[in-house]
Amino acid sequence: MSEQNQQEIDLHELKRVRLEKLQELRDMGIDPFGSRFERDTNCQTIIDDFAALEGQKVTVAGRIMSKRRHGKAGFSNLQDLSGNIQLYFKKDDLGEERYELFKKLDIGDILGIKGYVFRTQKGEITVHVEDMTYLSKSLNPLPEKWHGLRDVEMRYRQRYVDLIVNPDAREVFIKRSRIVKEMRNYLDARGFLEVETPMMQPIAGGAAARPFITHHNTLDMNLYLRIAPELYLKRLIVGGLEKVYEINRSFRNEGIDTRHNPEFTMLEIYQAYADYQVMMELTENMVAEVLQQVNGSMQVEFEGVTLDFTPPWNRITMLDAIKEYAGVDFTVISGDDQARTAAARLGLKVDHRSTRGEIINEVFEEYVEEKLIQPTFVYGHPVEISPLAKRNAQNPEFTDRFEVFVMQREIANAFSELNDPIDQKNRFLKQVEKRAGGDAEAHMMDEDYINALEYGMPPAGGLGIGIDRLVMLMTDSSSIRDVILFPTLRARE
Repeated sequence: MSEQNQQEIDLHELKRVRLEKLQELRDMGIDPFGSRFERDTNCQTIIDDFAALEGQKVTVAGRIMSKRRHGKAGFSNLQDLSGNIQLYFKKDDLGEERYELFKKLDIGDILGIKGYVFRTQKGEITVHVEDMTYLSKSLNPLPEKWHGLRDVEMRYRQRYVDLIVNPDAREVFIKRSRIVKEMRNYLDARGFLEVETPMMQPIAGGAAARPFITHHNTLDMNLYLRIAPELYLKRLIVGGLEKVYEINRSFRNEGIDTRHNPEFTMLEIYQAYADYQVMMELTENMVAEVLQQVNGSMQVEFEGVTLDFTPPWNRITMLDAIKEYAGVDFTVISGDDQARTAAARLGLKVDHRSTRGEIINEVFEEYVEEKLIQPTFVYGHPVEISPLAKRNAQNPEFTDRFEVFVMQREIANAFSELNDPIDQKNRFLKQVEKRAGGDAEAHMMDEDYINALEYGMPPAGGLGIGIDRLVMLMTDSSSIRDVILFPTLRARE
């Protein structure tokens, strides 16, 4: 018999025993799935405030995580969100009936406890139980070992169990919530307005990505789950809302790996009368402030590397970065043919239709990104790969755009927004040509967005930050699945 089959038999037997205990509780007139229970403190507060609480009565509730008996007495460990506390059960104090309940306890059961606080002879802060209330009987046994590689996918599929038995997982998601909260605090304090834009859109726009498609029966029309909220947020800038942001769920029908999940969270910010340099300062100052508030430092450890987010961050143009790390100077390479030749010398295979700007980006992705460890602004992107960004006044082949790279990954993208409707329409038309040529990630034509620009959009700076990737860095999490509560997974066979 295989190990897996034996484990399934063992689990089945354990569940059978628990179901029998469930019936025994009901036979005793006890509801195994109780109702409202009022607590007056939590586990960690008892430990922190022991000097004041010693000898005092407390009421706590949580999950039983261990159990051991010693004749007419026993100990358990109670866990709530704040932490853990030891419980002491004594038959002479509880009485026969209540002590029988303790004997029937299983690890995982949820109880309400009333008792008084004391310290054992071994020095452990403990609650001496005087009364207990069943709040939920656990029918499935908790896993004894949850950190092994065999269980890593199970952690994602059954996140509820992961959160029970893995304190580190709980801390990651508590910290994630604090990170998002501090981002809101930072922006709200500076006059930004939080808004909501459609998640189902008639045209997928605002990024280069393959969308998910759904159908609205009543309207008999296809809709797309948004790949980005950008074009709607900029419509609000046209409408006179000068500083807006959205913490949004976006969806991209792409591959899944340690840095990508089809459903993810972004922060997008737009500010009228600003540009990409204003967005640079906002980015580094906000991230540094959030880190300081959440971690107490602007430095973090990630995969054994100390990352320093103290402003100002490194700044380098895309062309200078390519020259430094790939040894190719695109300032002296003109035209698409010369660019393709330069790519071939590097051993990079590019499409025969690729333009100079597209090749510059491919060389950057292949030879530069892996070299960028500390927080770095890379700016000056080719116009071909930046269809929504304003052209650089000195060199119109490039745009006033930047990306932030940390530990070989992009965590933010921003630019001076293109507010020329004629230029924007021409760029959309080129994107439409690319779609017709088979590029499923190219932008669609959005006539309504062009119409909005024709009413006049003030100069503006826009910024998008990948919250999942930022949380990965701030929590030393190697996979995006570690920072998304319920990541997308392949269906079980």
